[in-house]
Amino acid sequence: MKNKLEHYIEAAKCAKIGLWEIDLLTQEIYWDDVTRSIHEVGPDFVPNIENATDFYCEGKNRTKINQLIENAIQNGIPFKETFEIRTSNNNTRFIENIGQIVYKQDKIINIRGTLQDITKEQSLINELHLNINKLYSIFSSTNDAILIIDATNGIITDCNCRLNNISGYSDAELIGNHKSILFPQKYKDEIKTFLHQHTDEGIYKVQDTFLKSKNGLLIPIEIASGKKFEIDNKFYLVSFFRDISERKKTEERMQMLLLAASKTTDSILIADAHGITVWANNAYLSLTGLTMEQIVGHKPGYLSKGKKTDVNTTNKMREAVLNKKSFYTIILNYNQKKEEYWFELNITPIFDCENNLLNFIGIGRDVTLRKEKEIELKRLLDLTIDQNNRLLNYSHIVSHNIRSHSSNLTMLMDVIENEEDPNEKIKYLSMFKGATEKLEETIKYLNEIISIQQNSNVKKTKIFLKEEIDKTQNALSLTIKKSKISIINNIPDDLVVRVIPAYLDSILLNLISNAIKYKSKNRKSFLKISHVIEGAFTIISFEDNGLGINLEKDGKKVFGMYKTFHGNNDALGIGLFITKNQIEAMGGKIEVESTEGVGSTFKIYLSEK
Repeated sequence: MKNKLEHYIEAAKCAKIGLWEIDLLTQEIYWDDVTRSIHEVGPDFVPNIENATDFYCEGKNRTKINQLIENAIQNGIPFKETFEIRTSNNNTRFIENIGQIVYKQDKIINIRGTLQDITKEQSLINELHLNINKLYSIFSSTNDAILIIDATNGIITDCNCRLNNISGYSDAELIGNHKSILFPQKYKDEIKTFLHQHTDEGIYKVQDTFLKSKNGLLIPIEIASGKKFEIDNKFYLVSFFRDISERKKTEERMQMLLLAASKTTDSILIADAHGITVWANNAYLSLTGLTMEQIVGHKPGYLSKGKKTDVNTTNKMREAVLNKKSFYTIILNYNQKKEEYWFELNITPIFDCENNLLNFIGIGRDVTLRKEKEIELKRLLDLTIDQNNRLLNYSHIVSHNIRSHSSNLTMLMDVIENEEDPNEKIKYLSMFKGATEKLEETIKYLNEIISIQQNSNVKKTKIFLKEEIDKTQNALSLTIKKSKISIINNIPDDLVVRVIPAYLDSILLNLISNAIKYKSKNRKSFLKISHVIEGAFTIISFEDNGLGINLEKDGKKVFGMYKTFHGNNDALGIGLFITKNQIEAMGGKIEVESTEGVGSTFKIYLSEK
């Protein structure tokens, strides 16, 4: 029976954890096979105190490992640290090195440790830091002031520099304090209700209020809040402030001008109990461009309706009058010159002491400016939602496409490392070069996506389709070879399509990879790529004889996010979701015909407009 040490060594090897030991009596260093593999050295390499640390990148990494080993030897201090090394093949890797002290009769005789390759994890951490920096850049540079508060107690947890500029407070003066520091006493209840509606009732709106600066000035602001979010079981709320001082000054000046021009700024119209106009003030006549003779004796508003006036609103207004009810609305009307204006209207029935209806009084005002701002705000919110969806799509492209290339490169590296024939190695190195070039092209296209997101009016590019398919085949050459799938590319050399290159790259990679991934083991596999032109669309067909899909059962889920159908361990269920969104973003569509156990045909419609 194997002893415990042998079991431990076997377990470490299975977990790809390297073992090392420094014998202080003999000054010999032991590296197991995993440790050698991490450093990319063969069995002939003899590690010693000098050359073992030469693998650590010069500078802080090498200095740190030497200090830790010295402290372990001299002072018996164990260590656990992350390092960057460069292997004998000049590859950069990140490792976690743990060293433990071995004593014999209170004397240090050995230093034993473990070594683990954490390159993938460190790369993800580096990428996360990059994304965090990008988001923080947006957070810091936006024109709106941003405030993040703890939704449970109102404590400020973060803010951007724009809020510092508006309020006069520094981060240190705001973070950790209650949000009430920013609002005048008379508006605190109003703000509390506003935030309560957003966090607890799911009511989202924009509201004007005042912010109190550090020097006591009241600054008019427009406040809006997003949905609350949860991190580590704590709920937070993001609020956006916009300084509207200039807008308020303009509005105040306008009010002064209106008051100077007329004693009554609101439009007032009086109708009798039957809803017939009996009087209107000058403000109403001025707004509509009508005369008293044109309106008295007629139903109110009969000359104010136009093609864009909402019929449902006018019907509800008529029903309220018939039922002697109050009514409030904002409706699009037309003046005498057929010019549009938004009219805010309150209709109130007037009763005598015996509850007999006497009149209807309509009080209204032109709210075109406010309504247009609401429409603009909605447009901006819709744009924000669209940009968020684009960002989600972009993140999926990155994770999915880079993962495909990474898997292919890893496979090639494994083959190259295990191939002994020099000629075969050269051939696989050529494949590796092609795969890295495809990865570089993909990254270039992903960078183009960022530009595309920043300019939604970007034009599509003319691309030779066959050439792009050949590039994708070349990038997947080893995978294709191993899968023994036959790819029949019937696309003519001169076929040109108008596409966003990054999207086409992703679409081809997904569809060809899926044909390989879901091929049948019961027959010789093929993927046939062909095309037809119908009207303004070039239709590209990807026909395979793979596993197929039960469309009756799963047809509605084929292009859904995180939907998988064959139980493959490496299936993420986002490839077809990404593909569908990319094709639709280019003005096209995708269809599938499939029979389970027979195969599938995916048709992508590329719009030439």
